[in-house]
Amino acid sequence: MTKKILVLPGDGIGPEIVAEAVKVLEALRQRHGLDVELEHGLVGGAAIDATGGPLPAETLEQAKAADAVLLGAVGGPKWESLDIGIRPEKGLLGLRAGLDLFANLRPAILYPQLAGASSLKAEIVAGLDIMIVRELTGGIYFGQPRGIRTLDNGERQGFNTLVYAEHEIERIVRVACDIARKRGGRVCSVDKANVLECTELWREVATRVVSQDYVDIQLSHMYVDNAAMQLVKWPKQFDVMVTSNMFGDILSDAAAMLTGSIGMLPSASLNAEGRGMYEPIHGSAPDIAGQGVANPLATILSVAMMLRYSLDEPALAERIEQAVNQVLDQGLRTPDILSEGMTQVNCAAMGDAVVAFV
Repeated sequence: MTKKILVLPGDGIGPEIVAEAVKVLEALRQRHGLDVELEHGLVGGAAIDATGGPLPAETLEQAKAADAVLLGAVGGPKWESLDIGIRPEKGLLGLRAGLDLFANLRPAILYPQLAGASSLKAEIVAGLDIMIVRELTGGIYFGQPRGIRTLDNGERQGFNTLVYAEHEIERIVRVACDIARKRGGRVCSVDKANVLECTELWREVATRVVSQDYVDIQLSHMYVDNAAMQLVKWPKQFDVMVTSNMFGDILSDAAAMLTGSIGMLPSASLNAEGRGMYEPIHGSAPDIAGQGVANPLATILSVAMMLRYSLDEPALAERIEQAVNQVLDQGLRTPDILSEGMTQVNCAAMGDAVVAFV
């Protein structure tokens, strides 16, 4: 049965890196019989320019009808002066909410070829392989009430609400435990239960879920400030980390830099049916857009995650991952991961190199 993929290049370097990922999909279709149909849509700044809004109704309907969504990146200085309610990032949040993509999976894997690019000593990060599971549709990013108000004394005050219901916590903890069963069997739940009642409930629910249904999983708890410190001090202690929307946003970016380049890391955002949106974790990098120097590997590896989690093609996912390893073994590097003795290539050449091996 043909699977439908919605391709949303977005803004900045998005169109460049997505083009290379599409090359890989086309190669898999031609050489290995991958039965997919691609259609394209608008989101973010590109959608604002074309339609006046960051998430056209047509795009959301396309996304709901697709088996998976491949996204580049959104945002840039061009749209920063707009009201916050219609900025490009609202298109991304609208997709997450509209598709109920509550589980964000962000692997932090150090490729041995790039050990020298990490900001930490090689012995600290060698063999690093962490999966951060971030709750994506709740928490402070979506909580109500929110806004900016004027107090009786005339001073302005900004406010946001951190809120989680039990079912939201339970389902994301279950995702983390299911993933841990296929890995090292350990889950670290990150919260701030000593000062935030919302995350006190988080800890309580996580403990209950594991004790009732995942007795084979080793569960630990850690305050978010300590977790940030431990990621830098001893990152290999972690197997799967599960946490709230905002904490996951921050910790996953910190973990990304342990690997040497944020340009190497993919992500998946899944709903309860396993449909998902796949994107690199880096931003739109408008400062290098159009120069052909962006690293497409995170986007290509996002396609591998798509094949594994939404399209049920694990063998093809592994083929992509092996191809990326072979390209790195050849010494090919985009500028963000370039080191002495390696060969610098541009975005398109890196994509071509991966295609050659898939």
